[in-house]
Amino acid sequence: MKTWIRGVRLGVAAGLLSLTAAFGIGASAAEDDFTLQSDADVAGRLGLLLGDGDGLTRDYLEKTSTRLQAALISLRLTGKLQEAMDYEPTSNFIDKDSVSVGNQAVLGYLKEHPELGWQGSGDGTFDPLSVISSQQFYKVMLEALGYAEGVDFAYADTEAFAASKGLGGIRGEGELTNAHLATALVESLGATTSEGGTLLASLQASGVVTADAALPTGKRLALANDPELGTVLTNSEGRTLYFFTKDVADLNSCQGGCLTNWPIFYEDDLIVPATLKADDFAVFTRSDGEKQLTYKGWPLYTFAKDAAAGDANGEGANGVWFAAKPDYAVMIGTSAEHGDYLTDAYGNALYYFDKDSPNASACAGQCVANWPLFMAHGAVPSTLSADDFGMINHPEGGMVSTFKSYPLYYFAKDAAWGDTLGQNVNNVWFLVSPKTFEGTSAEAGAGAGTGAGAQQGKTYNVDIREFSFGSEPLTVEAGSTVVFTNYDDMEHNAVAANGAFATPLLKKGESFAITLNEAGTYEYFCEPHKRFMTGTIIVK
Repeated sequence: MKTWIRGVRLGVAAGLLSLTAAFGIGASAAEDDFTLQSDADVAGRLGLLLGDGDGLTRDYLEKTSTRLQAALISLRLTGKLQEAMDYEPTSNFIDKDSVSVGNQAVLGYLKEHPELGWQGSGDGTFDPLSVISSQQFYKVMLEALGYAEGVDFAYADTEAFAASKGLGGIRGEGELTNAHLATALVESLGATTSEGGTLLASLQASGVVTADAALPTGKRLALANDPELGTVLTNSEGRTLYFFTKDVADLNSCQGGCLTNWPIFYEDDLIVPATLKADDFAVFTRSDGEKQLTYKGWPLYTFAKDAAAGDANGEGANGVWFAAKPDYAVMIGTSAEHGDYLTDAYGNALYYFDKDSPNASACAGQCVANWPLFMAHGAVPSTLSADDFGMINHPEGGMVSTFKSYPLYYFAKDAAWGDTLGQNVNNVWFLVSPKTFEGTSAEAGAGAGTGAGAQQGKTYNVDIREFSFGSEPLTVEAGSTVVFTNYDDMEHNAVAANGAFATPLLKKGESFAITLNEAGTYEYFCEPHKRFMTGTIIVK
């Protein structure tokens, strides 16, 4: 799998999403007879996942799941949640004060009911806010189905045993979000319990869900983990789905014999994992009258030579077919007029400014209004090199993604799918050809340290999570860019002990990049939490 920032939860930045919505690019009108449900819709409707005060919002679904949440779901599925919430314990875990008063009662209930299997960490703590993995949550779901660890399965084999029961939609995930919980809950409803019925029937019999509750009837669009490509979209039979780069110029580009090799994908009743945004799916009617499903504006296809579930033989075919992935930051568009050029994940054309220098943007003021900055991090098509992409700080604030060290931009007048109106504007704005682009005219006149001979390293990422920069030192090459991203609700910054760099205080979701050109060891800390929040960067 190719990504240009390691260690980041991959996806398109929120600013990019709003820009895409404003442009209206890649959006196809939904057909009246097309129905799409998310696992979150189903889990919410059945009361299995409640969300926060605003319900199952996207913000809630993207939050990291905790051990406490897993315990609450376990109690809900066994019909014991209300009893636990009303409980008045005589003893409790020593870290109970890390949760609300209501949840303290739940912790006490778990401690005083060891038969439920929630006995904490062995040192008197429950560790309620620690993140959970798919292995841990599938253990919870298997127990809800009536299977016991140590009797029916060994903990080390939890995911394999879960897969034998039809549970695999979140397999291999090391850090779950609430969206993952929704998918695991919904796929478990139709699974067979140890007594032979379904979990849904068991929940109905115990009154956890209403008697008229029903399983969703649509076909499931799934996510599969390919060892080379990472996460890919598949149909309900596990067949890999694909994008066609020529569709950016014409949604009907695949015709005749092309459709024999690349059958269109369409289901009129579809269920999608909660980790995907329902708004990213739509349907359009092709010129031949057939309906086709799109994802982020791209029509979806299967490949006739994929003989079995999990095959991805069409990846990179002729340089124009690529597995459909939810975490692309960039894609490739192809047109007869312009050849191959870079787009964002939604097919919006990307441009370079011929006055820019390596790692420096000359676009400011009204220029940025006309040519909005592109900023995203994630996977790249397999024919591109992740090392060619990075991010830099823009002089007017914010960040901008780069290709071969040059900033990337949108054109504000590109308003429809396939628009490339920015090409050759004023003879300084151009589409970015991934095959031929090597730099701008401004590079020849750039000052020392910015031209072709300047040190140019890779881009690395430091995730700030749970008041930590990570447990291990980060080793980078001289000239590399290091991007700090804060995922905590609390503000953090990163300040070098020797004064070499200092980021501003970052709110949740904000990022800041630094470039380290000199070899050495850089110890750094967060100013508000200097006593315990430190890190190390080693520059070779």
